[in-house]
Amino acid sequence: MTNLWRDRSFVAFLSAQTLSALGDAFSLVAVPLLILDTTGSVAQLGAVTALNGVATLVAGVFAGHVADRFDRRTLLRVCDVARFLLFGSIPVVWAFGPQLWLVYLVLPLAAVFSMVFQVTYVTVVPALVPADRITEANGRLYGTYSVAYLAGPALAGLISGAAGPSAAIAVDAVTFALSALGLAFVRVRKSTVDDEARAEGRGLAVGVRFIRRHPVLWPLTVLLTVLIFFTAALDDVVIYHLKHDLRQTDSTIGLVMTAGVIGTMLASAVVARVRRRAGFGPAWIGAYTLAGVAIAAVGLAGLVPVVAVLVAVVLLCTGVAGIASMSLRQEVTPGHMLGRVTSAFWTLQLTLAPLGAATLTTAAGRFGVTATLLPSGAAVALTALAALLTPMRRTAPPPPPSPT
Repeated sequence: MTNLWRDRSFVAFLSAQTLSALGDAFSLVAVPLLILDTTGSVAQLGAVTALNGVATLVAGVFAGHVADRFDRRTLLRVCDVARFLLFGSIPVVWAFGPQLWLVYLVLPLAAVFSMVFQVTYVTVVPALVPADRITEANGRLYGTYSVAYLAGPALAGLISGAAGPSAAIAVDAVTFALSALGLAFVRVRKSTVDDEARAEGRGLAVGVRFIRRHPVLWPLTVLLTVLIFFTAALDDVVIYHLKHDLRQTDSTIGLVMTAGVIGTMLASAVVARVRRRAGFGPAWIGAYTLAGVAIAAVGLAGLVPVVAVLVAVVLLCTGVAGIASMSLRQEVTPGHMLGRVTSAFWTLQLTLAPLGAATLTTAAGRFGVTATLLPSGAAVALTALAALLTPMRRTAPPPPPSPT
């Protein structure tokens, strides 16, 4: 069995994506702090998150076709360079004074490139490792991402506290540039993507048809659509809770979000074992049910260490479910269709994300975090349990649908 750590191309890919993840980790804390410091309004923060969700949905319409049609490594580099330029413009303009309009312009554009990047990234993994190592590779990728997310929020909080959120976003921009440079050392196996992609057809409809015919991917997509409605703005609400209700500093908020990432690290370490022993369905259902309980508990937590532990539990559970879900999709989808199927999968489940982000942040600002997260957590747990009524309850997934 090949040792993935000895595969130079996989290690180069993993290193580059870790840098890109570090940028995302900075954004996780720096962007909300920038908006809250400028406006003091969680509703404004929710509006930006909702706008990002709309941009992601729009990108999902074409991201899969782009990933299946063009050179995937080049696409990843283009997306990283674009995000470097977009995020880099914020600290440059902010040096002359806050300009909130720029945030409303830059972040949705960055979300478009992020969607294309994420779709393309999923298609690259099966071209780097053998089919029987996909879950392991995804676990290792998530594990190294966890290191980035362990350091990123804490560093973003410290830099924000010392020099302001715009300085943290400047560091965020640099990480994307370094990621683009690292991708130059990745070698992806060649395939007949272009000819096969054209034979299947173009656009999102190809991926939607594949998902609709699959007995597991379809209910999974429907359930995730509901789950994401209740979790799209969870980070925003937690940060608002820490800053507004618990009166914590930017540095402390960064440390809490960093502590939460320990959950993601644990998820990457155990997901392959959990999936082998329990099967995809039980692992996914159990993980999201526990996540719902933890989300509700965050609404009741009045101590910073308790919030940190609960956030770690949420990330542990969603990490196990997310890695297992992505691995299943990579295993059952033909390689030449993986971009369009991934794009359709994410686009469909994100349809309610903008509304969810606006609803949760507005509710948190008007009714309080407790009144928002208690019903949200209950809804997450009940939605996960609803999977017991679908083919997802099976230990092993059924075979993929026959091509038409």
